[in-house]
This record gives sequence, structure tokens and C-alpha cells, in this order.
Amino acid sequence: MKIALSNNYAGNSWRQTMLKSWTDITDPAVKQGLVAAAPTFTTAENQATEQVQQIQNLILQGFKAIVVDAASPTALNGVIKQACAAGVTVVSFDGIATEPCAYRIAVDFQKVGAMQVDYLAKRLNNKGNLLEIRGLAGVSVDDEIHKGMVDELKKYPGLKVVGSVHGDWTQTVAQKQVAGILPTLPKLDGVLTQGGDGFGTANAIKDAGRPTPIIILGNRQEELAWWADQRKSGYETMSVTIPPGCSTFAFWVTQQLLAGKKLPHEIQMPLLEVQAGELDAVLAKTPQGALANKEYTRDEVLQIVDAK
Repeated sequence: MKIALSNNYAGNSWRQTMLKSWTDITDPAVKQGLVAAAPTFTTAENQATEQVQQIQNLILQGFKAIVVDAASPTALNGVIKQACAAGVTVVSFDGIATEPCAYRIAVDFQKVGAMQVDYLAKRLNNKGNLLEIRGLAGVSVDDEIHKGMVDELKKYPGLKVVGSVHGDWTQTVAQKQVAGILPTLPKLDGVLTQGGDGFGTANAIKDAGRPTPIIILGNRQEELAWWADQRKSGYETMSVTIPPGCSTFAFWVTQQLLAGKKLPHEIQMPLLEVQAGELDAVLAKTPQGALANKEYTRDEVLQIVDAK
């Protein structure tokens, strides 16, 4: 049986690593005869209407399963329902679709936001000015991480978000947006992020001649290298995100569904956090332009799913 990956966006290092991880795992699976084919399809723009057309084409092309990184939690529901009615297994991950017939693989994105707030509260003694860098507007991941931050901030009235911009999970966009808002902001003590934006934020703050606040990072190699360099002066932070290899987790779940295994429609996978003590080791094995990553084997996925 053929499995397709429908991806809505590839404009940053996380998405590019995610696609590479998919290929790294699916190519051997095809050679072993576990699936007939597992190609990837990425829309030119982050447009739900374009992804709907893409999925319609995949149904017509006879794919037995479609793995979806969705442009919207709801805008694809109609075409996903069509796919299910045609006997196609649909599994969404990262950007989750809410159509009940689809399987959903997610990390606790609200926890990503809450972890950052808790870390900054501890480091700043529950008091300070924060800048929030959001992701792609309209995507469920952005909304979930933001909600986690907002809810957790209620515990710390001394922490104030004094500015917010959309960095689109991309270093260059984040740098430009932060540079634009900095002149309007007071002294910053911490920066809440979503991944793909920490290094750009640091560059914008440096270019503005401001002191470096505690910037939460998202496991990009350039961020980790920057952190390692800053540590020479005693700088510490944390780094966390969903691993790009979540695509491999989604592949094995889909492959097992096609093989007849019964699985729940709601499946949760782990986050990937880089601790200060393991920074050097992680950085040493993370290629330039890539991210700290975890690619899953079939046995690892089954162990996680069965344990839950």
C-alpha cells in the first residue's frame, strides 16, 4: 500500500529536517517491502485551499493512507472526511486536523508554552518584562503554544508580556519583526519563543545594542551554537521543541494501521528538550543548518503507543 505525506509548508529548517527524516525512514521501509511507496507533497504556499486540492489529488491517485501536517485545524476537515469515506486512512501530526475520522499525533504544545514560562519565572524570581515570539498565524501549533503561555502566566503576575510579534518559526522573519518592535519596548528580561526564532531574536537585540535577555531556544543548530558561545560568559537558557522526526513517528503509526493494528485516534508523543548539561554532546552531532532530532523506529513507536 502507498502512503503519502501532505505537508503545508517547508520554509524553515524544522520543516526541511522533518521532510528529510521522513525520507530517511521511509526509503528503507519501501526497500523492505513494508509499504509500496511513501512520497512527500508540499504546497507552494501555506494555504489551506491549496492543501485541500493536494489531498483530493492524492485520493484520486489511489493512496491508501495520507499523513497530514495541516495548514489549519479545521479547514481540511471536509476533504479528510472525503478521504475517510473513500477508505483512505488519514493521520495528522504537528499541525493537527480535528475531523473525528482522522488519527491525531501531537505533543502537548501547551506544555511547551508553560515550560518556558515556568523556567523564566524561576530564573527571574517571578518578575520581569517578556517579549513573545509567535509562529505562523492561524496554525494550531501557534495557538496551542500561545495558550499554554497565557494560562501559565496567570500564576506569575510579576511577569509582564510587553510585546508580541509573529516570527513564522523562521530566523530571518523573527529578526526583522523583533528589530521593528524593539524601539517601542522597555528593558527585556526574557523572550518566549516557539522554535526557529531564537537566533534571529538574539541578533536583532544585539544589533539594537541592548543587553541579552534570557531567550528560550528551539533546538536549531545555530541557536545551540550561539548558546554554547554565550556560556563562556555564564549565559544559560533552555531549549525545547517537537522533534522534526515526529514525521517518522507518524509514518510508523500509519504503517501499523494499514497492517491492521488497532490504535487510538488520539496519540501523544514526547517533546525533545536539550538540557544545559547535554548541550555540547547534542551540538556535536547536530549538522549545521539542522536541528537536534529524534527519528523513531517502529518498535519505539509501538512501545510508546502501547504504554499509553
